[in-house]
Amino acid sequence: MLKTQDIQSKRHNKVETRISHFSLHGYLPIGQTLVLNLETRTMSLLTDGPTQIVEQQLSANEMYLIVPILESFPHYCPYEVLLSHITTNTVTEVSIERCRQRLQEAQARGGWQQELRPVRRALSSLRTKLLRFDLGISNIRERGCSLTSLTAKAPTLPQL
Repeated sequence: MLKTQDIQSKRHNKVETRISHFSLHGYLPIGQTLVLNLETRTMSLLTDGPTQIVEQQLSANEMYLIVPILESFPHYCPYEVLLSHITTNTVTEVSIERCRQRLQEAQARGGWQQELRPVRRALSSLRTKLLRFDLGISNIRERGCSLTSLTAKAPTLPQL
């Protein structure tokens, strides 16, 4: 028989699940939240209660891309950030700058599409999975990608 102290110590030893919540103002109805479970690589749409509306399993590369895209919302996520997330173990300012240089060199020699191939592949499959959430990803030519809503109007950004 376990005592309360034993149960509490077991809870403290257990690794915390990394879960991120995104309200995506203007893209999701009020009361709905997009939830990413980084440990199980699942993306879920929850409503107040909470009640699960939709869940989708993501590949590792899809997860590497959706996280920075969601973190950049409502702005676009630069290609060098996406490339760094998909090609390095630890994303830092140095790794992002290295990817920026790679892309600039690739663009100069005409190899832009080749350099972005792993990103484009993962984006293609990610787009298919986002359809169930009424979300999409749009490309900003030679800049990056941004999350889009397939049903709602784009949110208005504050004037600077």
